[in-house]
Amino acid sequence: MSSIVTSVPTWRRSAYCGASNTCVEVATLAVAEPSIGARDAKHGTQSPVLTFSRTEWRSFVERTKKGVYDLEV
Repeated sequence: MSSIVTSVPTWRRSAYCGASNTCVEVATLAVAEPSIGARDAKHGTQSPVLTFSRTEWRSFVERTKKGVYDLEV
């Protein structure tokens, strides 16, 4: 995530999402302590926003890369 924080978040999503709008969007949020927001792309501005500290987000991304949340098929 960029270290530039503005009052209006710049939401972004994976390039793998395409035009389907079935993705999660993330943005750096301008609050007292800058944090990471995540929302459902298909609901856009109407979507609830989950907020994570930078440490929580970093931990989530690392665990995801390690496959911790992979579903067994």
